[in-house]
Amino acid sequence: MSESSPKNIVLGVTGSIAAYKAADLVSRLTKSGHEVHVVMTRDAQEFITPLTLQTLSRQPVTTDLYDEKADWHPGHIELADNADLLVIAPATANTIAKFANGIADDTLGAIHLATLAPLLIAPAMNGKMWKHAATQRNVELLRERGADFIGPEEGLLACGYEGIGRLWPVEGIEERIETLLATS
Repeated sequence: MSESSPKNIVLGVTGSIAAYKAADLVSRLTKSGHEVHVVMTRDAQEFITPLTLQTLSRQPVTTDLYDEKADWHPGHIELADNADLLVIAPATANTIAKFANGIADDTLGAIHLATLAPLLIAPAMNGKMWKHAATQRNVELLRERGADFIGPEEGLLACGYEGIGRLWPVEGIEERIETLLATS
């Protein structure tokens, strides 16, 4: 079990090759007793299936803002309201830019704008994309608003380059989540 009491975590998974590592993170957090609600962008679904994350989280996976026909209450608002922590792992440059600019053109963006929960972002992208002035400005803006970042780390990237851009190790992300939950 986790050191903190079980919490409600909304995990956003975006379109990075590192999306497959979300399965390990979901499994670890669920085994720690947390309730994990996965929200996947359309691009994330090109790398890992919702069924995998649904099975590991034991919760339905949200993939579409408009696929909320089970109840009158908008599901993305319910997720936002009930979240103890919003985690984006992996986070692409695109998602970071959307968050920095308040763009809510998908479920994850809408949840980001609607939640009062703390935000942890674990970037994963090509090193040139990470170092680009626009990305760095977006990161700075989100940090000014209270977002916490973990990573990225250096190593061999999926694009074949060596450098910064790799998703922080899942164990480290899990530790940071537990720390944030214990202090919130």
